[in-house]
Amino acid sequence: MLDAMLIPMAGEEPGPLGPLLPHYWSEFIAGVILLLLIFLVVRAKVVPAFEKMYAERTAAIQGGMEKAEKAQAEAQAALEEYQAQLAEARQEAARIREEAKNEGARIKAELREQADAEAARVMAQAKAAIEAERAQTIAQLRGEVGGLATTLAGRIVGESLDDDERARRTVDRFIADLEAQPVPQRSSAATGGQGQA
Repeated sequence: MLDAMLIPMAGEEPGPLGPLLPHYWSEFIAGVILLLLIFLVVRAKVVPAFEKMYAERTAAIQGGMEKAEKAQAEAQAALEEYQAQLAEARQEAARIREEAKNEGARIKAELREQADAEAARVMAQAKAAIEAERAQTIAQLRGEVGGLATTLAGRIVGESLDDDERARRTVDRFIADLEAQPVPQRSSAATGGQGQA
């Protein structure tokens, strides 16, 4: 009964079965053959092309994911290397800073030693100059005091002390007496007041 509805018999007039149903067996067989041909062409040409495109897409996506993972691993390695280099640079900077600090302290100590040595040398030269000047002044004073003492002693004694040997002895004795006398000391309040003024 279904066959009767779908395909009319030869010589019969097609009924109101619809525009999509074939009217004749030849159309039905041609449709099946064409469907098989289309199926075979799609299976032989289109499906492999789709499978190839799908495989390429899958490979591209997989490759992209692998590249992304590789890039992420490289970025992580680069970050770790950067952090290691940064830590090393910080340690190097701290070491250089410590060396510079130590070098500065050493140079400062050397300069202080040089300054102390220079000050000691200047003090020694000043003391030597003062001693030389003192000796010269004492010699000059001895000569002047000796001359005055000789003249004065000659007037007191009433005899001429022009004899050099006698004059020298008299001058020496006079200077020895002067040196033997105690030097009056100033009070500490007087010296303190002078030092502050």
